[in-house]
Amino acid sequence: MKFGFKTALTAAIALSLSACVSTSTSEQLTEASQGELRSAQAQARDQYRHPVETLTFFGIEPNMTVVEVSPGGGWYTDILAPLLKGKGTLYAAHFPADSDVKYYQRSLAGFKEKMANTRAYADIRLTEFHPGTHHNIAPEGSADMVLTFRNLHNWYINGDEQGVKDAMRAFHTALKPGGVLGVVDHRLPETRDSGKAKRSGYVKESWVIALAQEAGFELVAKSEINANPKDFANHPKGVWTLPPSLSLGEEDRAKYEAIGESDRMTLKFIKPL
Repeated sequence: MKFGFKTALTAAIALSLSACVSTSTSEQLTEASQGELRSAQAQARDQYRHPVETLTFFGIEPNMTVVEVSPGGGWYTDILAPLLKGKGTLYAAHFPADSDVKYYQRSLAGFKEKMANTRAYADIRLTEFHPGTHHNIAPEGSADMVLTFRNLHNWYINGDEQGVKDAMRAFHTALKPGGVLGVVDHRLPETRDSGKAKRSGYVKESWVIALAQEAGFELVAKSEINANPKDFANHPKGVWTLPPSLSLGEEDRAKYEAIGESDRMTLKFIKPL
């Protein structure tokens, strides 16, 4: 792959930024990950989700404007909110309020209740995202970083490839030139048939990279922080067979608990300068 001068310069800047996460930021990340907002149950998943290492890899800093896309119940929000409070800005691009999907309604209501119950969430700016209908996740060109954790596979299942394309364009629009897109998702082995595995919850890393590049992003780094070599992505009920869902109940529970959570790609893209 050949890189032009501007591409090389952009990549060099992104890599230097991620390499220069300060000691102070590392300490604040660790403090936030161990803070009172996080339940013991949430912290127990750190061994699989590695939030401090993941956010460090993406190059987050407390003074950034960050968009968390589809935050669900706020697992990552409980780390991002205290990290950015008073210095940066956090947009939570949740499900649309006008959705008639019951799951979306419950999830959004739960997140709003969380935000209302503690001053720690008071500064969060709630926006809406859904591929194809709601794309204004933050003011255009305002974000230093957009983060999506284990969402692309859902958009693919529910809206085919177009859903992911819509998402990538929305991310590109929200980011400043030089801004970072951080992606984590369940990884399908490259030798597997994507069509047959569509509803498994796993997607190919090469596919994610290609769609991001099509939207105008440049891949600057990969990490195996969230890899799990014990996961072969071939389970009876897809990724939901594994913890934390354990969708088979007690059937082969010990086997799937021994595997742990899924094998995941961790990709860092940049919007070119």
